[in-house]
Amino acid sequence: MDGNFILITVLMATLVGLVVIAFAGPSPEKARKRRIALIRGRHSDSAEALLEARMRKAISNRSAGVEAKMLVSLIPNPENLTKRLRMTGKKWTLSQYMTASAVLFLLITAFLALRGFPFLFAMMVGLAAGLGLPHWWVSRLIKGRINRFNAKFPDALELLTRGLRSGLPIAETLGIVSSEIPGPVGEEFKLITERIKIGRTMEQALQETADRLGTPEFQFFVITLAIQRETGGNLAETLQNLATVLRQRAQMKLKIRAMSSESKASAYIIGALPFLVFGMICYINFNYMSPFFTPDPAGIFGLSLMQVIGIGGMCWMAIGAFIMAQMVNFEI
Repeated sequence: MDGNFILITVLMATLVGLVVIAFAGPSPEKARKRRIALIRGRHSDSAEALLEARMRKAISNRSAGVEAKMLVSLIPNPENLTKRLRMTGKKWTLSQYMTASAVLFLLITAFLALRGFPFLFAMMVGLAAGLGLPHWWVSRLIKGRINRFNAKFPDALELLTRGLRSGLPIAETLGIVSSEIPGPVGEEFKLITERIKIGRTMEQALQETADRLGTPEFQFFVITLAIQRETGGNLAETLQNLATVLRQRAQMKLKIRAMSSESKASAYIIGALPFLVFGMICYINFNYMSPFFTPDPAGIFGLSLMQVIGIGGMCWMAIGAFIMAQMVNFEI
């Protein structure tokens, strides 16, 4: 018992330290003094003051996440994870992501250890949750943002078409789209116009956005503009045809979703039934299910026979859910 108490104390202290490191912001007083110094340097005629102001600006623009450098160094492919975080549209950093994963790992490990589960099993479950839950949440955010982008993107193309037919240049119509279309479409087109203003070519700005979004719809738009610049032609009519194709593509997706909804509903019901029955039995007669929550030191990894059977059943259910998900997943 003393060993468990010391272990839980160490885990909670580490958790508190990570939370403090992740959410401790800069001092407001220091931030105020830094802003005043930047203003003075900008409006000063002294060459030394201008040089000092530029150095402060360069230092302030350094990448964040130094406070969690040890956690970030554990990421096998930080470039890919950075790209995924940018695809969410949130201003999250690698240090914040890894801190959230570490906090989940410590919380779940401490909870299972307090419930009497073996420490090795608690640590394995905590590790799986700490790695899996943030990845799942980021994927959910990316999917939702891409769906919102694809829903409004044909409207943006039609607005571009009307602007081009009225005689406006393509760069100006991109700025109109960024201010008129709300949501992810306006945000992405605003980034495109800002990149063009700082000296990037239109092809570079569009390709960077296409790489970050990773959607075929926007890639079609980039390819259309690239072909039109090389071969010429009526760009307004081309964009109008592209908007029509994208709307038909979205309608086809909705039709497939409606046709596969019955299979998905059956899969959800079949997958939820074991958990519902398990919860009802625990509520009606918890003593009957108590062996499932009681570890067995003589068992496999300290688990009882019921716990091993339950884990095996969940693994088989996960395999079945994966197969059913692939059966109703269609690429258009």
